[in-house]
Amino acid sequence: MIDLHALLADLRDEGAELDAWLTDLPARAWHTPTPAARWTIAHQVAHLAWTDDRALLSAADPDAFVADPDAFVAEATRALGDPTGFVDRGAEEGATRDPAELLAAWRTGRDRLADTLAHVPPGTKLLWYGPPMSPASMATARLMETWAHAGDVAAALDIPREPTRRLRHIAHLGVRTRDFAYLARALPIPAAEFRVELAAPDGETWTWGPQGAPQRITGSAHDFCLLVTQRVHRDDTDLESEGADAHHWLRIAQAFAGPPGTGRPRS
Repeated sequence: MIDLHALLADLRDEGAELDAWLTDLPARAWHTPTPAARWTIAHQVAHLAWTDDRALLSAADPDAFVADPDAFVAEATRALGDPTGFVDRGAEEGATRDPAELLAAWRTGRDRLADTLAHVPPGTKLLWYGPPMSPASMATARLMETWAHAGDVAAALDIPREPTRRLRHIAHLGVRTRDFAYLARALPIPAAEFRVELAAPDGETWTWGPQGAPQRITGSAHDFCLLVTQRVHRDDTDLESEGADAHHWLRIAQAFAGPPGTGRPRS
């Protein structure tokens, strides 16, 4: 069973880490380019703020989330048909805001989202642009995105970043979304189960799948999380694979919804 309150505490901590880098950041520095093509720091934060606000609306007022069914269907269709453009437009609009105003809006939205998810009745499925999600799945997705986009901001500002045990949530999501990576590419899903063994930041080993599975992934949890969020090229990780299916999966893995991502070039 997932401890939702512990998960939400980790979500808050993930946001707080990024927030600390932004608090005293000069306004001009918000225009610093990040590793994501055409995205500045302002785009990264604007994207997080927009997505948190939409998740909050779904959790707090699902009727309002689809108040106009025709408009919702149209918006969902645009998101699914052109997810990259849909996301870019939202980030572009938010990035034009005054940095102090944008930061305040993101703070308010993410705090309200965590508070609201904590009180969603068990068993509730939250409406989203893809399949409905449980409160825990929504929180995990938000943590994954916050961590990934914060990494882009850290790279832009040349801030060293220490891995934490919060990576456990992202690694779990990365394993659970294995089949989605194949579906997104219209590829057959491997029939065999995979064994994944990852070295946690504190030296513990996190595992998924049967111990004797012939398809195996081993390496650091940090590199695995970078890979499934497509923040690093496969060849720049310490991950090792055994079995043709496991080897192939590491070339296409993605923990986020939408079409196949382009990933990052080899360094």
